[in-house]
Amino acid sequence: MTVESTAARGTTRSSGKRTAAKTPAKKAPAKRKAAQPTAPAAPAQPELVQLLTPEGERVEHPDYAIDLSPEELRGLYRDMVLTRRFDAEATSLQRQGELGLWASLLGQEAAQIGSGRALRDDDYVFPTYREHGVAWCRGVDPANLLGMFRGVNNGGWDPNSNNFHLYTIVIGSQTLHATGYAMGVTKDGADSAVVAYFGDGASSQGDVAEAFTFAAVYNAPVVFFCQNNQWAISEPTEKQSRVPIYQRAAGYGFPGVRVDGNDVLAVLAVTRAALEHARSGQGPMLVEAFTYRMGAHTTSDDPTRYRTDSERAAWEAKDPIQRLRAYLEAEGLADEAFFAGLEEESEELGRGVREKIRTMPDPDTMAIFENAYADGHALIDEERAQFAEYLASFADAPADSAAERGN
Repeated sequence: MTVESTAARGTTRSSGKRTAAKTPAKKAPAKRKAAQPTAPAAPAQPELVQLLTPEGERVEHPDYAIDLSPEELRGLYRDMVLTRRFDAEATSLQRQGELGLWASLLGQEAAQIGSGRALRDDDYVFPTYREHGVAWCRGVDPANLLGMFRGVNNGGWDPNSNNFHLYTIVIGSQTLHATGYAMGVTKDGADSAVVAYFGDGASSQGDVAEAFTFAAVYNAPVVFFCQNNQWAISEPTEKQSRVPIYQRAAGYGFPGVRVDGNDVLAVLAVTRAALEHARSGQGPMLVEAFTYRMGAHTTSDDPTRYRTDSERAAWEAKDPIQRLRAYLEAEGLADEAFFAGLEEESEELGRGVREKIRTMPDPDTMAIFENAYADGHALIDEERAQFAEYLASFADAPADSAAERGN
């Protein structure tokens, strides 16, 4: 059978003769273009909750009102300035070999001070490793923050003395800790709230998704506070979520809100409202503080390899400290004596931190075995003795040998 006869299957009968139906010649199929991966169209970006513009002008928001005294406003400004000064000193110390690593908060002062000052004393905080401003608000000695980065302690403070948990290096895991703690708060019948801090990059972690699920199902009094600083190390936010991060809360059944993370007044007002929402039995809430990491992810990072100078310059114009200063000056709420005195105080803080770090003693070598178990353990005792014997084997071992201390 020829190709022509195969194509002539549709036929007609006329005068007893079989005639092939006329069909147009087949065209060669056009080559299909390889499918190009296309991202879904990003939704329009929502407006931020904002109470203070980048130019330092006071504005109102229908859902988030705040009325602060001049003293309270100056206090917020002082907190941000001193936190930035401490952070700069820590960065310098790392560059000079005094610290092994440092994660700077430069540019995120308003997000941290605003949320930190919204907390009550009985609220509990679960931070990541960049919440130096929140630690300041909770009364943690700045020098204690540096002990871990210097390698002389395993945290530096008692979490229960400040209701501020130890820094968490594992990305996102603290959201689960916070949710579990908040569930315990409910069982205890307390009216305190819990805050879990994390970044935009951590929002991609499964731990965060699980925390959202448990918090929603058990109506836990926890506020998830995401500092969206635009970059998860070298990956931009659009590689973490195709929708604004705060909108992801709706999929778990609780509300979310995006706030201008460089506006300390708006962050304070929104966080207060979120904490009250949690305390009043309405369950969790997600706050996305839209801010920017002005420095490197950590001191081992080089941000010039993945972001532009123009991008940073655009965010420098939104600097949280400068906008509050502009407001204080325009309203006559602070004079030059205040700013000069604060500058002197910040320099004194820097000198004090540097001195404490340089004179910080090395830990007892055997301290690593302490607090592993509350009542001791045979295996720990054996390991302690073995390690003490190992240390005593060195030629420069002290007279009161480590082996004696291990017994």
